[in-house]
Amino acid sequence: MNNNTSENNAINFTETEENFDFKGFFYKVVKDWWILLLSISLCLTAAYIYLRYTTPIFKIHANVLVVDEKKGAGGGLGADLFGGDISSLLGGKSSVDNEAEILKTRFLMEKVVRGMDLNIIYYRQGKIKLVELYKTPFKVDILSPIDTIQSTIVSINQIVNNNLEIEYVDSLQKTEVKKTVTFGKPFTIRGIGCLQISKNPAVSWGSSKYSFKVNAFDATVTNFQKELVVSVPNKLVTTINLEINYPIPKKGEDILNQLIKEYLQQSITDKNEIADSTIQFIENRLMYVGRELGDVEGNIQNFKQSNKIADIHEQSRLLVNNTSDYVKKLAEIETQISILDALVVYLKDERTNKRVVPGSILPQDPVFVGLVEKYNGFLLEIDRLLLSSTENNPYVINLKQRVADLRLNMLSNLSNTKRSFIISKKDLLNSINKVDGLIRSVPAQERTYLDLARQQRIKQELYIYLLQKREETAISKTSNISSSRIIDPPKSDFNPISPKKTTILTIAFLIGLILPLLRIYAIELLNVKVLNKQDIERKTAIPVVGEISHNDSQESVVVVEDARSPISEQFRALRTNLQFFIAPKKGNTILMTSSMSGEGKSFTAVNLGAALAISGKKVLLMELDLRKPKLSQNLSMPGSFGFTNYIIDETLNASDIILPTNIHTNLFVISAGPIPPNPAETILNPRMMALMEILKAEFDYIIMDAPPIGLVADAQLLNDYSDLALYLVRQKYTHKEQLNIPDELYRNQKFNKIAIIVNDIGKNNGYGYGYGYGYGYGYSYGYGYGNEPEKKKSFLDKIFNK
Repeated sequence: MNNNTSENNAINFTETEENFDFKGFFYKVVKDWWILLLSISLCLTAAYIYLRYTTPIFKIHANVLVVDEKKGAGGGLGADLFGGDISSLLGGKSSVDNEAEILKTRFLMEKVVRGMDLNIIYYRQGKIKLVELYKTPFKVDILSPIDTIQSTIVSINQIVNNNLEIEYVDSLQKTEVKKTVTFGKPFTIRGIGCLQISKNPAVSWGSSKYSFKVNAFDATVTNFQKELVVSVPNKLVTTINLEINYPIPKKGEDILNQLIKEYLQQSITDKNEIADSTIQFIENRLMYVGRELGDVEGNIQNFKQSNKIADIHEQSRLLVNNTSDYVKKLAEIETQISILDALVVYLKDERTNKRVVPGSILPQDPVFVGLVEKYNGFLLEIDRLLLSSTENNPYVINLKQRVADLRLNMLSNLSNTKRSFIISKKDLLNSINKVDGLIRSVPAQERTYLDLARQQRIKQELYIYLLQKREETAISKTSNISSSRIIDPPKSDFNPISPKKTTILTIAFLIGLILPLLRIYAIELLNVKVLNKQDIERKTAIPVVGEISHNDSQESVVVVEDARSPISEQFRALRTNLQFFIAPKKGNTILMTSSMSGEGKSFTAVNLGAALAISGKKVLLMELDLRKPKLSQNLSMPGSFGFTNYIIDETLNASDIILPTNIHTNLFVISAGPIPPNPAETILNPRMMALMEILKAEFDYIIMDAPPIGLVADAQLLNDYSDLALYLVRQKYTHKEQLNIPDELYRNQKFNKIAIIVNDIGKNNGYGYGYGYGYGYGYSYGYGYGNEPEKKKSFLDKIFNK
């Protein structure tokens, strides 16, 4: 029945999952509390040093409002060709997204960096690090930089009158250079170019030491572009948010201010460029129309002189009044056709079609106006890109192709418009011809004069119209303002965004807390040896019959009369626990084995035998580890004569090899004798069975010290004579995987009965979660007995549990 129970236990064990031992893990954390405290302290100290010496970064905000509607600079000073607003001349509808992209352009940032010399950074030399400054007692100007500036830090060590001693590392030769320079006089630094240092009387020098760093211009522009954040809050508003991060709040505000200033100025410049182009176009047309008007007036003068006509108006007033409406309409159409022809010539002329097209004199055709706005926008974008790129830039080529396509579309639109005007003109001419039929009776001179007067009126009206547009455009240019304005000037946050004190300290605390926990977990994960009872329980269902602590003394026998040490009490407890495995009868045989040598079989056998002998039992120790005997050595007895002699020599009796020990009168021993060449065959000798029958009849307990079962089969051969097998497991010595050996014996019922003894348990090593010596029994040094005084600990030993 016991065998079935053992088998069921084994099956249940194999089906049990290995769960994480939180209780054991918590004990290890508590046991190493000082490591946890030290880790948290070190991490918090490192966080404090980081916060103390890390340069804080501030976020600077600004908001810009984009007027997303047509804003005319002239404010309705005149009508366009068809009565429209002159505002269409100076800019179409602003797109918030487009304006945001303009603010991100490298072109604007280059202007800011160049205008504020941001590629030169000034520092004050602190005890540990360099502190960036905005206002310094000196200013550095790069008079003639080289093409590719090498990043160089220049230290200013001392001042003697107007002389400075500077020190830097040559970027090419990587050697330290010292030289003396004078305020206001140029000097050269290889890797930078020609520089000049001038005084800033607004800031006193004091006793501080200064330095400055010259960075490459392009790299500085790129870095500031990365720091700049331009965003549109949502599509329902026309505001743009600008943010930039910088360690000096005032300097960051000035950088953002300068960026917005350049952006607004660029917007005004674009509008002025369109206005200048329009004025130039009108000037050219005025010259051409003026010449034509002069020719017509000259023809009228010659006609009057040659025909001696004083006042032909009175004669033809009636006819003129009748035809005035037709003439006026015809003049308007002729003017429109003339402007269309001029625009076609303007767009086809390779010398002029690279400039923006004026918008104020164009027909009020929505499609054409839209084409002109796109056309002018692309031309301005090409001009802006060519400031920092070449014509071979793929983006520039793409824009030029789009400009050419738009030019063709505009020419097609103008052609269609002109055809419609020509049709209207034919209709008017037909009407005029009808009136002409009525006035054929008018003298030929008067008809000729009417023709000349009509030409004069057309040219005169066109000339006056162009003069009016020129004045309107000039007035509009003087009142140009940007389509955007600042609604929230740049302002820095009061607290830095980096480093965040609370976040850094929290992270440092968590790291300090986690690192010791990871250490404990890693040790547990990487450990392959038995540390505690739970390691045994996870591997096998074999019961643990006893736990033996580490022997601090040099004695091999720790169980003697009147001994009250914890380890002696543990052997007494083991003696008591054996009653649950074997009945108290004559000839109980106990087999001591283990996985490998060095796990304490001989030590445990001797002291268990001593504990049984003290209780009044007659005990025999058999040294049956014939390969590496140690039992006799532990008892300080000669082991040259014993079991092997009895097996070989049939004349010897059992009493001849049984020797008393000096430990107790009830404790005896049979030594191994000479080491045989075939230990297994020696154990299988028939005399072995006879010997065991004699010994069982004479002794109450027989303890056989067998070799490790994990190495040889001797222990399994001796199992036939045992009532109980005690398997030794040594803490921090026995491998966890070696527990598979006794577990297999247990599950396959190869041993009659088997139990485990845990040996060499170290104090505070975590076996049983901190009970230390005497796990499960509550014993510790000096408590309750007083026979062995407690060793006094130093203060550090108490802290570190040593």
